[in-house]
Amino acid sequence: MRLPRRAALGLLSLLLLLLPAPEAAKKPTPCQRCRLVDKFNQGLVDTAKKNFGGGNTAWEEKTLSKYESSEIRLLEILEGLCESSDFECNQMLEAQEEHLEAWWLQLKNEYPDLFEWFCVKTLKLCCSPGTYGPDCLACQGGSQRPCSGNGHCSGDGSRQGDGSCRCHVGYQGPLCTDCMDGYFSSLRNKTHSVCTVCDESCKTCSGPTNRDCVDECAAETPPCSAAQFCKNANGSYTCEECDSSCVGCTGEGPENCKECIPGYAREHGQCADVDECSLAEKACVRKNENCYNTPGSYVCVCPDGFEETEDACVPAEAEATEEESPTQLPAHEDL
Repeated sequence: MRLPRRAALGLLSLLLLLLPAPEAAKKPTPCQRCRLVDKFNQGLVDTAKKNFGGGNTAWEEKTLSKYESSEIRLLEILEGLCESSDFECNQMLEAQEEHLEAWWLQLKNEYPDLFEWFCVKTLKLCCSPGTYGPDCLACQGGSQRPCSGNGHCSGDGSRQGDGSCRCHVGYQGPLCTDCMDGYFSSLRNKTHSVCTVCDESCKTCSGPTNRDCVDECAAETPPCSAAQFCKNANGSYTCEECDSSCVGCTGEGPENCKECIPGYAREHGQCADVDECSLAEKACVRKNENCYNTPGSYVCVCPDGFEETEDACVPAEAEATEEESPTQLPAHEDL
């Protein structure tokens, strides 16, 4: 059945509403907007070999000053800084054009780094590389090699962030100098730390081959609980439960117990059940009482036909075989 035109349009509108909206373009930070100085520097490169463009360049430069430092060159660079559709770039350029002119005509010899003068010192929108935050503090690890060269400093070069390190793959620690599992330290000195990936068969390693895999079970701090033993595997390990007769163990079975649980004792090199009922000192001390051994313990039980009292097992009393009849007549007495 064909839907009426109005119903079809309504359904189409509903489907369009259900579609996810396109993600809005991330708004640039103030420091990112200030990076129009990168385009300014590119403009310097693009106009480096130009001149006034007239017929008598020598006369023009003698009369009008050199093109290299002229206002005409400045205007040509400024005109190429922003696309017509880039509202924020044009807004910043309009607001800060006088600063750029002042730098060009009066300050560029004293402050040759436009970014440092314009974005860092004058507008205070950015920080120098290796520094962060409102006060442009040095990143973790120092401004020369933030995060030891193995990570990214939060807020690096901006007035934002906290200066902490987000380490590259393979590195960890506050300064990104430690190696993650699966990597080993191939270089470590006062200024540099290099972590190299282990062989794929290793979880941790001391070198690049499968012969360099680290035995986790031999670590100073055991990876398993006190009731388990560590079993090494290729590139990893497993934790296995100790034998039930053990208090701690170094391997499988009662022969690898560190100590025996109560009711067990070491016999022939392994933990074995102690038969308390066969000991010289009787375990069950009440008269007539029987002793039965159990794994790790024993029980004391009175034999059949005996009753349990506090200090002995005594024969059970015979049950009455006859019961008094409730209908029995009283004995006849002679008058």
